[in-house]
Amino acid sequence: MRICSLQSSATEIVYALGLGSQLVAVTDRCDYPPEASKKPIASRGIFSGDLSSGEIDRAVNECVQSGRSTHILDKEVLRAARPDLVITQDLCHVCAVGSGEVIQAFHTLELKPQFVVLAPATLWDVLDNIQRVGQTVGVGDHAEKVVAQLQHRIREVAEGTMLVNKRPRVFCMEWIDPPMAGGHWMSEMIWLAGGVDILGRHGLTSVQPTWEGIAACQPEVIIIQPCGLDIPRTLREVQSLVKRDGWHKLPAVQDNQVYAVDPVYFTRPGPRLVTGTEILAQILHPETFHGLIPHGAVMQLGLGKGEPSAKEYPG
Repeated sequence: MRICSLQSSATEIVYALGLGSQLVAVTDRCDYPPEASKKPIASRGIFSGDLSSGEIDRAVNECVQSGRSTHILDKEVLRAARPDLVITQDLCHVCAVGSGEVIQAFHTLELKPQFVVLAPATLWDVLDNIQRVGQTVGVGDHAEKVVAQLQHRIREVAEGTMLVNKRPRVFCMEWIDPPMAGGHWMSEMIWLAGGVDILGRHGLTSVQPTWEGIAACQPEVIIIQPCGLDIPRTLREVQSLVKRDGWHKLPAVQDNQVYAVDPVYFTRPGPRLVTGTEILAQILHPETFHGLIPHGAVMQLGLGKGEPSAKEYPG
């Protein structure tokens, strides 16, 4: 079967199911595993990688108001790919092209592939999506084994945090300017990892809290994971946070419990959300969890008074 994946997390699902050789087209965000980046690119984001989070937010809002897409489909690549199956999404039209635009593009090309549209809202939805893709491409039994392994890892984290003495208050910052609190599966991941999400909404879209609201919640741990930005880009922007009123009074800042993390483990609804849950567990309860954080995935930040600092965690 010839598969076109128009979402980075869907590409990760395809590879997790052992079907990477059947991928004939992907997006410019499909970079994991590394061999995915060698596939023909059928969809590209329109924003420059040099834009700040504030500039990206304004550009996205302009696209929404004008009815323009944030991604460009390459119809010549799609025509050459001739996919039998197209995996698309209706979760976030900022992160990937929406299913309606995709279906219309294939109609224009007079191609008639099968479509699978993914729109997970929770961690368990993501696991269901893995099985759904597996069943669609005829590897349902293997998909069940993949999901069973992921469920086992989730249970190990949940059992390790079941009797923790304290669940810290956690703010997962999914965007910096303006600040956004991670939604959908983030609250679920935080709870499994032994914390309490103080600003997110389980199974619902991200929210934009005010800085006054953030201060009122008194977060004890802050996880900074801007969707689509890698850690070096995040580090270039976090220094703006120290200028916010009340920042230095936050418990997380005073106790050096502010972390910049690689967002691929938190914002891509694929198998690596389980790794993200393990990362959170080790951050929140290092006395219980060890060796769960991939190299380079987490930086512990010093953003209190004095010169800002960053060091890899765990050191």
